[in-house]
Amino acid sequence: MSKKLHILFLSGWYPSRVLPSNGNFVQRHAEAVATKHKVTLVHVVTDENINKKEIVEKTINNVFTKIVYVPKVSNSFFKFLFFLKTYLNEINAIESFDLTHLNITFPKGIIALYVKFFKKKPYIISEHWSVFLPEDKAKLSFGKKMITKFIVANAKYVICVSNSLKIEMLKAGYKGNYKVIGNIVNTKLFFPKPKKNQLFEIVHISTFNEESKNISGILSTIKKLSEIRSDFIFKIIGNTNNSELLETIKELNIPSNLIKVEGFKPPSEIATILQKANLYISFSNYETFGIVMIEALACGTPVISTNTGILIEMKTKKFISIIPKNNKEALLQSIINFLNCDTNFDLQQMHQLIEDKFSSKKIIEAYNQLYTSVLSSNKKLII
Repeated sequence: MSKKLHILFLSGWYPSRVLPSNGNFVQRHAEAVATKHKVTLVHVVTDENINKKEIVEKTINNVFTKIVYVPKVSNSFFKFLFFLKTYLNEINAIESFDLTHLNITFPKGIIALYVKFFKKKPYIISEHWSVFLPEDKAKLSFGKKMITKFIVANAKYVICVSNSLKIEMLKAGYKGNYKVIGNIVNTKLFFPKPKKNQLFEIVHISTFNEESKNISGILSTIKKLSEIRSDFIFKIIGNTNNSELLETIKELNIPSNLIKVEGFKPPSEIATILQKANLYISFSNYETFGIVMIEALACGTPVISTNTGILIEMKTKKFISIIPKNNKEALLQSIINFLNCDTNFDLQQMHQLIEDKFSSKKIIEAYNQLYTSVLSSNKKLII
């Protein structure tokens, strides 16, 4: 596509001063699109520490970013109306744009519907949310499901970050025009460096959400590993508020010299951690993608993962170990296998695997094709 478009990005998840890492994968998508097109991002978020609305406008990596901070509204119905009014006011103030790129279907898809019907602008959806997976205990109410189905049906395209997410959405009756395009990895930031650790470094990075990430299973496995050998250190990195995690570590009596807990890190520090690591482990109960695992591979770090997320859709490699969900014995044995094996993997091969599939260049090429198709299509929307 030679014509430079103006894309409106909408997302319920996006990094802000309230939640610095929330939806950082959406930010990467917006920044990738901004290398080819004009991008305006509007995000409204509650800030409990303010009494009146605050608007922060910045151009970040070519994305004109408008974050609207609003005070807390306790009543859910009035909160919905307040957010709706705020979004519409901000969107109506934007100069003409070509289409809406919606991230996370509900509830911001209601705004995309408004833009479609009243401003005659089509929209596509990028979906990442695990709520559509059967393993996720969080479920949409009947009313929300009906609204979400209507939003999905009226989208020109519904882009899932993995084929497994697409399959589950179709199984649940969300009929639409589906495509699969993965998340973006900044391969210029996440690249290999020689491993020079004296101790074998095992790393896990996440939000510490027990239901999805199975942190207790990881820690109990590390405890068992510590009873067998001590030639490793386990680094677990995530939320700054980790008091519950520290309590679990204390209860398990994991030797303090074998475990290190760290809080939130920006992408540049995450890259350095993954470059130094000898092994990345994920023990999730469910994933729609699993971005950190892909970033680890881009850094030349082998990965152990449960049979969830995007890794199960990639061809098996000796530096990727897939184990059953919640099988602590399999996790322990796989860690031991990596500890015992020759770790001289072809780091460049690992990086190239990710470069070919998930680099910014590859993903923006895929999005460009969809943007072209959307704007050139005269087909009627499915209603």
